[in-house]
Amino acid sequence: MKQTKPRCLLAFSGGLDTSFCTLWLADQGYEVITCTVDTGTFEPGEGDKIAARARELGASKHITYDGRKKFFDTVLVNLIRGNVLRGGVYPLCVGAERVVQAIEIARIAGVEDVVAVAHGSTGAGNDQLRFDVAVRVLTPDLELITPIRDGNIQRADSTKYLTGRGHTVPNKTTAYSINRGLWGISIGGAETHDGWQPLPDDAYVLTKNIADAPDAAEEIVIGFEAGIPIVLNGKKMDGVTLIEAVTEIGARHGVGRGMHLGTTVMNIKGRVAFEAPAPAILIPAHRELEKFILTKMQMQLCAQMGETYGTYLHEGRFLDPAMRDIEKFLESAQQIVTGDVRVRLHKGTAFVLGARSEFSLLGRGGKYGESAGQYNGADAAGFCKISGLEMTAAQSARGK
Repeated sequence: MKQTKPRCLLAFSGGLDTSFCTLWLADQGYEVITCTVDTGTFEPGEGDKIAARARELGASKHITYDGRKKFFDTVLVNLIRGNVLRGGVYPLCVGAERVVQAIEIARIAGVEDVVAVAHGSTGAGNDQLRFDVAVRVLTPDLELITPIRDGNIQRADSTKYLTGRGHTVPNKTTAYSINRGLWGISIGGAETHDGWQPLPDDAYVLTKNIADAPDAAEEIVIGFEAGIPIVLNGKKMDGVTLIEAVTEIGARHGVGRGMHLGTTVMNIKGRVAFEAPAPAILIPAHRELEKFILTKMQMQLCAQMGETYGTYLHEGRFLDPAMRDIEKFLESAQQIVTGDVRVRLHKGTAFVLGARSEFSLLGRGGKYGESAGQYNGADAAGFCKISGLEMTAAQSARGK
């Protein structure tokens, strides 16, 4: 009777590390099933290339799951509503998508009769935590295998292993780690490991160099409903289509390039380059609309909740029940964040020109301050006096 090999489900991107993992797992005696969760990863025809790569490497089966809508509905809406920018700069790009990918990998593992789940994350990055936590929480009975981390496999090692078995490795794949998703692209390489060096222009894959961007500015209008972008230039779109359209327009104008330096989940400093035209346009636009509609306290609480949400998402804590509580808060606070925002794109910049909303608190009745008749000069003077009472007492208590 023929011996059946144990089956392992591998989270597969088609890149250098997961290509190595496919061969390595087969060498360890596993039947390898590869799975790619598309969260905006694919250019036209790329999904077919990834599937072909998996078969070339010996996978017995390849699964492709379209997770773009799920990513938008469960994660992106909250990153937009919370104006999430890690360190005030980084829109979490591909890292946020790993949550959906990991959850779907765990779900698929449950129906594919596998004994193990594998991923190709390194021991230095953040993705290891996102995948590890999701797999262990959702499929606690399955073995978790991490060949790159466990073997301390470097990119040169993976390249040698693959080429030695007759598989090609593109030169750029070796030089740069490029991860693409619906919310943007992250790029890692030699320059990102040196805090003084910028990424060379030819390392960017999506956005135009500012010098090559159009000389003429382009104005777009984004319509929001309950804090979610749903209209672009008068045309209603589903979330995924709108993000893709804004990305294309922004990339044409060189919008969204950046470099982020922060503390990783392993409490070491990490640096990454990114291209994220959609966040660079939509987050400032959403923030401006909020200012017209929400009260001061709502703005403060939304900012705090957004920052907390982004931190927990970054740290792989998406499955914590507290995240559902934050989502409910943001949903409630954003109920009337509805209106239009004008944005001008030009030579790498996204400048918010203005916003309008039927719920705006600005200039109700077309008047401002005392002229609006809500208070008079005497009211203002009393307010100023009362506002300073505690500070006056504090100064007196200190003998001043």
